[in-house]
Amino acid sequence: MDVYACIAEEKIRQAMAEGAFEHLCGHGRPLDLKDESHIPEDLRMAYKILKNAGYLPREVELQKQISSTRDLLKSCRDEQEKIKQLQKLNLLVTRMNMQRKVPVNLEENQAYFEKVVNRVKIKSK
Repeated sequence: MDVYACIAEEKIRQAMAEGAFEHLCGHGRPLDLKDESHIPEDLRMAYKILKNAGYLPREVELQKQISSTRDLLKSCRDEQEKIKQLQKLNLLVTRMNMQRKVPVNLEENQAYFEKVVNRVKIKSK
């Protein structure tokens, strides 16, 4: 986690401890996630059909794969499998960053293969 995320998490924890979130409008009720104002009007019906059919946007699907690969990587004990999963993770992150078409400084944080491989102690046979 980067520095800004850590600071934000700490501020949220402080606000929760002070009770800042207890009396908010809509507390205890489900969120209304049907706001489609950010979707162009001519695409709303197509998005709704795809959503009802269970299809996800490519970026959301990639983010799910990245998350599951990271979880698998955390629990992995075999060095060779860990290297394989790191390569997969870097490929997925690169794909997602290429689709975003944003400047490099805004890209998703990548797990750098070489740094991790240097940390992994492979037992010599």
